Amino acid sequence: MRHKNLERPFSFVSTSSNFCSRPPYGTRLVVMLPLCRIWPHGALRWCIRSRRFPGHLGSSRHYSQLASQDLSQPLSVLSHCAPYPSRTHTCGSLTARDEGARVVLTGWILPERKGKRMSFYPLKDSYGTTQLIVDHSEGAPDLSALAKIPVESSVLIEGTVLLRPPNARRPGPTGEIDVQVEKFTVLNTARSLPFVPSNPHNVANDDVRARYRYLDLRRTVLSENIKKRSKVAQTVREVLHQRDFVEVETPVLLRSSPEGAREFLVPTRITKPNGSGIGNANPTFYALQQSPQQPKQLLICSGGVDRYFQLAKCFRDEDGRKDRQPEFTQIDLEMSFVSWGPHESREVQSSNVWRIGGSEVRDMVETLIQQIWQQVEGISLPSNFPVMTYHEAMTRFGSDKPDTRFGLEVSDITHLLPEKQRSLFEDNMEILEMIAVRKSGEAQFLGASRVCKPDSTAECITVTNRTLNSWLSGATTHASLKELTSEEISYINEKLQLVPGDDVWLARRSRIAKGGSTALGAVRLRISEIAQARNDFVITTTPHILWITEFPLFTQADADKDFLAKGRWSSTHHPFTAPMWQDIDAMYRGDIEAVRGQHYDLVLNGVEIGGGSVRVHDAIMQDFIFTHILKLNEAEKEPFQHLLHALQCGAPPHGGIALGFDRMMAMLCHTQSIRDVIAFPKTATGTDFLFRSPAPISDEVLFQYGIQPRSTT
Repeated sequence: MRHKNLERPFSFVSTSSNFCSRPPYGTRLVVMLPLCRIWPHGALRWCIRSRRFPGHLGSSRHYSQLASQDLSQPLSVLSHCAPYPSRTHTCGSLTARDEGARVVLTGWILPERKGKRMSFYPLKDSYGTTQLIVDHSEGAPDLSALAKIPVESSVLIEGTVLLRPPNARRPGPTGEIDVQVEKFTVLNTARSLPFVPSNPHNVANDDVRARYRYLDLRRTVLSENIKKRSKVAQTVREVLHQRDFVEVETPVLLRSSPEGAREFLVPTRITKPNGSGIGNANPTFYALQQSPQQPKQLLICSGGVDRYFQLAKCFRDEDGRKDRQPEFTQIDLEMSFVSWGPHESREVQSSNVWRIGGSEVRDMVETLIQQIWQQVEGISLPSNFPVMTYHEAMTRFGSDKPDTRFGLEVSDITHLLPEKQRSLFEDNMEILEMIAVRKSGEAQFLGASRVCKPDSTAECITVTNRTLNSWLSGATTHASLKELTSEEISYINEKLQLVPGDDVWLARRSRIAKGGSTALGAVRLRISEIAQARNDFVITTTPHILWITEFPLFTQADADKDFLAKGRWSSTHHPFTAPMWQDIDAMYRGDIEAVRGQHYDLVLNGVEIGGGSVRVHDAIMQDFIFTHILKLNEAEKEPFQHLLHALQCGAPPHGGIALGFDRMMAMLCHTQSIRDVIAFPKTATGTDFLFRSPAPISDEVLFQYGIQPRSTT
């Protein structure tokens, strides 16, 4: 007998146990799911798990019961493996103009919200969410099976666009319409979910989300980050192509060289004979590029490319931090014939003066950053970014990447001390620094200052009525301070305008700033973070961006480079950075600490988002730096011989910069971790829970590369 609803399509389930296979000829078909499409017998493929038929399609559709998608009762249909209609719209594209249209949507079904006469289902895809309506009134199609499909299953919906009543309309995409469901097809049932990505009230922990990153990326916040990243990459390419930059891919597999950071080594079966030319071959290794530094300089030296760029993948075997991971992406630029700074050699003490070369790079980067923030955030940045020297940044903010969104500036108070104490500091090449957290001017930071715990490098003293003229003599920062009289302290109070209730942070440091931060620079950031956490201080959302210039060209205060330097001088930036022309004579006469480099960092809200320099284009100067300052031996200089020769072949003055794409995207996406803007990131320790890397290799494979495992005995 003809089924009374035979005019509507049906879904059938085969009694065959073959998963995703065509039922054999003559197999009895059982009607299970109304309102799904019937396909011609020759094209029909069915996806089932077992011969048993449950009374429903899945578990309850409430978030609280879906943590594991319990499938103890088998589903009748798990996957639709047959032709199906193509979607006509995405879940974020329908508007009031589509009222009455018949549409086909695909996406992931989310929990039902049930009313008296109808049910509402969100249908989500990567473009947005559309609300579905299922009518339960008498005479309406029976779509009750839709309620039994597990959350996060992918489905195909056929229906009609309805305009919502005026009082039910919401702003945003699809907020004015619903889609009344007429048919649906289960494309793939969600089962064994470790967590439900669409549930915002029960987000899995970081390790679980990293292990199942393909589910985590279904969350809107992450998918939007990935889309924004793509948009910024497109903007970068458009801006640079319009300005005659050529995108060039450079090698990832290079030779190991002492450029500063630890490298990832890649063994290869390509071998070289040992010193005698006979016997066992020595194993050889590639090194994954730390950056495309040498290849891009060689491109410019060639003269074949005047302006180069690429979105380069880089690799560094560094300790994990929230803003670092072993592999990262940088926007890499290099330009020919960049300047070497203004002709005048006068010392300018005021800030906001660019006294080094590379002004062409500066102009290009400012244009690029302005375009990105305008197109992505709708924010207009200044036409020129402020400039601050390394010395000023370390003196005022205690950091070479200062966060200028708040005050709490550091002050040098050595000159206010009596002659005896002042002489002791000067003889030791030290200064006494202070941060005053004032009851009147910085009240929003005072509570944070009181709970901020000092360490061995800094101390905090609260000025009271009783200690107003004795607070400094009780300081432990320097033994000589105990000898200060009340009159001398009163003079200092007057100059500093200290009053009872103020907090004073004290620390001593070398007169010449070294490294990336000072003791009080770290204190300043901790106080700000605590004040924000206590809701005492709301930091501005306006981007604070600036250049830091005139870094020391060489350093002995970088712990990350000690493993290579071994007590020698190392390059603050990298060994190819040129000195300021005013300091070339000092470099050749051995006054290394006084040499400033043509190195520039771009800092946004206290985060370094880029760094670059004018390069050494004189082969004699480059070899002098390698040999007489960095003290590289012949073996260490060997990986740079091709660059030295290229410089001898008429290389032009050149310079460039690398912008941290991941860090920049983290700021544009308003997240604290770069892992939120990378599709498949590593953890803070450099491991990958999804692909389970790094992983051990068998001895047999290691033998092919001439590598012997370390003995454990």
